[in-house]
Amino acid sequence: MSRTTSEGLKAVVTGGGSGIGLAAATALAERGMKVACLDLNPPGEPFIGIKADVTDDAGVRAAVAEAAERLGGIDVLVNNAGIGAQGTIEDNPDSEWHKVFDVNVLGMVRVARAALPYLRRSEHASIVNTCSIAATAGLPQRALYSATKGAVLSLTLAMAADHIREGIRVNCVNPGTADTPWVARLLDAAGDPEAERAALNARQPMGRLVTAEEVASAIAYLAGPEAGATTGTTLAVDGGMQGLRLRPAN
Repeated sequence: MSRTTSEGLKAVVTGGGSGIGLAAATALAERGMKVACLDLNPPGEPFIGIKADVTDDAGVRAAVAEAAERLGGIDVLVNNAGIGAQGTIEDNPDSEWHKVFDVNVLGMVRVARAALPYLRRSEHASIVNTCSIAATAGLPQRALYSATKGAVLSLTLAMAADHIREGIRVNCVNPGTADTPWVARLLDAAGDPEAERAALNARQPMGRLVTAEEVASAIAYLAGPEAGATTGTTLAVDGGMQGLRLRPAN
């Protein structure tokens, strides 16, 4: 009989200290999961907070092992830790390209690799990767960031194929521009923050930024038993930005 509730499942969320990660951890906990958050600045109760740097393989392995021990196993992994970057291909030096790929792509590889032995023991194993609209739409001044998220999308599909026969589902969410601390910092740095926010709102057909909680709800759905027949998919939470082509408003 297939499982129909998330109650009692054990989840690990990377980048769980703020933004989408914290919202996802909260959403999973509200659905009855026990949640460990891995972050450079991990949150406290009701979560198990564990300090971790996803660019440090030994540290990742230790943090995942600690999470598994304290949780009593791992059923769900939310690969959410990531950093942003701005500019065209001319604007970021090689060192910045290496750094952002190290966090956004290799970070997911390290955490998933460390979690796989525990996920294989689960009767409901699920991985959800946080991707981005930048993986499927050409956005200006986001060459490096878009390249990493394109890699995350392809990685998700490859992982889903590799691990489906082990009973591990792998999916990703593609948020549009979300109202997160990172976006808030971008707006603060803009010459005219209000005009920049208006421009970001306008490029999403719904006319507003996506909320972290809306992305978290999608993550919780893909992570949970209700999505038991779903793997290798991308769930867009982008206010219609990818799929809709509206005529200009009169």
